[in-house]
Amino acid sequence: MSVATDDLEPKGGRGFFGHPWGLSTLFFTEMWERFSYYGMRAILFLYMTTKISEGGLEWKESDAGPIFGLYAASVYFLPLIGGWIADRFIGAKRATLVGGVIIMLGHFSLAVPTITFFYLGMVLVAVGTGFLKSNISAMVGHLYEKEDPRRDAGFSIFYMGINIGAFASPLVCGWLAQSDQFKNIIKGWGLHPESSWHFGFAAAGVGMFFGLVQYLLGARNLRGVGEAPVNEPAAAGGENPISGGYLAQMVGVLVFAVAVVGGFAAGYGMPFALKYVLMPVVVVAGLVAVLLTGMQDRLTTDDWKRLGVIMVLFSFSTLFWMGFEQASTSFNAFADKLTDTRIFGWEFPASWLQAVNPLMIIALAPVIGAIWLKLGRRQPEDSIKFSIGLLFGGLGFVVVAYAASLTGAGKVSPLWLCLVYLCHTIGELCLSPVGLSSMTKLAPGRMVSLMLGVWFLSISLGNYIAGRIAGEFVEQADILSAIFMKVAFIMLGGAVVLFAISPFVKKLHSRPEEMVPVEPA
Repeated sequence: MSVATDDLEPKGGRGFFGHPWGLSTLFFTEMWERFSYYGMRAILFLYMTTKISEGGLEWKESDAGPIFGLYAASVYFLPLIGGWIADRFIGAKRATLVGGVIIMLGHFSLAVPTITFFYLGMVLVAVGTGFLKSNISAMVGHLYEKEDPRRDAGFSIFYMGINIGAFASPLVCGWLAQSDQFKNIIKGWGLHPESSWHFGFAAAGVGMFFGLVQYLLGARNLRGVGEAPVNEPAAAGGENPISGGYLAQMVGVLVFAVAVVGGFAAGYGMPFALKYVLMPVVVVAGLVAVLLTGMQDRLTTDDWKRLGVIMVLFSFSTLFWMGFEQASTSFNAFADKLTDTRIFGWEFPASWLQAVNPLMIIALAPVIGAIWLKLGRRQPEDSIKFSIGLLFGGLGFVVVAYAASLTGAGKVSPLWLCLVYLCHTIGELCLSPVGLSSMTKLAPGRMVSLMLGVWFLSISLGNYIAGRIAGEFVEQADILSAIFMKVAFIMLGGAVVLFAISPFVKKLHSRPEEMVPVEPA
């Protein structure tokens, strides 16, 4: 038997904005990791499609797209594997450190101007993120008792750190990679101006280095959090928590998934396999892995009910990200082709509108976190918060659908997209940090990181569906408005359905004593 993560003593105290000091360590680690990720992502696709004479790879969009898509999807589904490894073998604390080191090496690999190091860098960043992403979130959950009313507020603060990194990094890495000013600087150093791309990639690596340094320096704040499982001696009557049969089953699932994707790639080509086969196979394999893990751990009936709640939240989370992730695809195209990007005669890059959401997150995350903290035990159930998130996500699509209907008369004001991002930001803050928190509350003790991997799998699947929807983008006002309204109806319908079934969802994960009414003080 192993020591369950629930049995690890969470850090108490109110040192960091009323939260455990460990939150500060994890906040800044995640901030720098997201700085590195979003900085690299901001320039990766552009580097792949830019002409060789300008320092890029000069790939066609049809070739670069599947590779970029595979990378983006793997960043969100590999945490499922990284979470399982942490839960079973090395613990979340060590997995986070290992992941950060691999990510840093990946960014520095991308800074080397050869195609071999380019591929190596993408693989390393994806694998490193797989180790870090779910496990650092699991440790945030370990800082609090299961019923600590500060938990959701803590995740909101943690989420603000993500968006500080996400906002700053495209400005830094993008300036290094593309600006004429920096190209002139390195030209003065005797270097080719076209090599500026690799300075952008290197800056992402430096960001991850800063994150690792402060993670190690702040390790004292994480004592007893995210430790590796400890096995009891066999003589004491314990048994090995990792049976040979279980490992064989998990390897079998992995081999089967690879074989299916590889078979379609061989028969129909890699673009077909990436576009139509990869994500369905990953989702099915991931859920089968969760089922096998539950059987291995001999979960109780109550545990299985809580896993059922996680699957419900997984489904509605996918709906939300299906809409939200239009920001980098169809909304970006809307900004570029159908939005007037001039202010007082000065024209700004359409991509700058991508900074609106992180800025709003930074501004509103403390507000939403304070609301949850103020409400304490009177705050709504997680499923209700998810429903509110879907509601605002759907309202955002109603706004953009109306804005699209106006484009027949010419380009529209950027304020329309700002209003859309405001709706989606509120929805994101009601759903995303709460989703992270709920995974840590609902997951059985030795499956916390794995369940956070399931959460990130919902984001991966949402990205996949968002890409398919974005492929329908056209510059015709009536057609585009109809597409956006379809998404709005799906998200609003999901909000209504989840709100309606929330009492049932609450009953699934409530213990009998939790359902007894408590007299007001």
